[in-house]
Amino acid sequence: MRTLKTTLLASVFATAAIAGTPVQSADKTFITIGTGGPTGVYFVTGNAICRMIHKEAAEGRKKGRKHGIRCSAPSSAGSTYNIAQITAGEFDFGVSQSDWQYHSYKGDSDKVTKNKDLRAVFSVHPEPYQLIASKGSGIKSWKDMKGKRFNMGNPGSGQRATTELLMERYKTPKDFFELVTEMTSSEHSKALCDGKIDAYGYVVGIPNSGVAVATEGCGAYIVNLDTDVEKGLIKEFPFYGPVDIPKGAYTSVTAPVKTFGGYATIVTSAKVPENVVYEVVRAVFENLDDFKKLHPAYSILTPKGMIKNGNSAPLHPGAVKYYKEKGLM
Repeated sequence: MRTLKTTLLASVFATAAIAGTPVQSADKTFITIGTGGPTGVYFVTGNAICRMIHKEAAEGRKKGRKHGIRCSAPSSAGSTYNIAQITAGEFDFGVSQSDWQYHSYKGDSDKVTKNKDLRAVFSVHPEPYQLIASKGSGIKSWKDMKGKRFNMGNPGSGQRATTELLMERYKTPKDFFELVTEMTSSEHSKALCDGKIDAYGYVVGIPNSGVAVATEGCGAYIVNLDTDVEKGLIKEFPFYGPVDIPKGAYTSVTAPVKTFGGYATIVTSAKVPENVVYEVVRAVFENLDDFKKLHPAYSILTPKGMIKNGNSAPLHPGAVKYYKEKGLM
């Protein structure tokens, strides 16, 4: 936490992604929420939270909360990167897949930073793992990707870590594929449509504009992942469950697609002050109807579900304070 002169406020807000936890000056507190690629739901989620925080702010209006919090939600490399930055004190909050929240707090995976200070805030939308294949690729299962060009995701992203888990369980090392790339979520759909890759893995809420680029733009489709491998992961890990991608989610989804997945969750550090977390939670929950309008993936959200679904790290005391005040716990 740093104290800055008022004349530096504008520059601090613009560079909040590297400013530390949380930045304070006079009566202002600047927080940063790590998100994901600019076409993904994580990016929308972080900025939707900031929008609710700013909506609640009283400064300049007769009504509102005098919490003094200002928020930035820059694009980032995704789940495991966000957790690493929270651990380092660079981000105050972050969006993370529920599985990497679990593994970070438990400290049982070398694919995510171990952090016993990680704290859950609330969960958001369900997010299935989606294997997107190009039109004419002939890919109908994971095993059909032998000799294909596959994007496994950029280092630090949640889809990269989940893809590596699937590769391990399917016993398909990198040389199983003709080519393995590490493109970000803002690159892989265009690469698929341009014929540079045959398939990519993606963990994301539905619908997603990036997936639509491939499914609506060049006839890509989502592959069923419903074998003993996925069923074994669901049985083994409490944060996974079966997910059906409904018919009509995209034009190429002419029948429900079976896969698995967890939830997008908001995480923070035990070191972030209670009052800051309380105000973040309050801003979202007191304006939940408005929040839900900001993306179709939020349509099924309920307060009790957001507290329960996908959260395996302890809830931050600031979140607990709000939930108890409202009789949700």
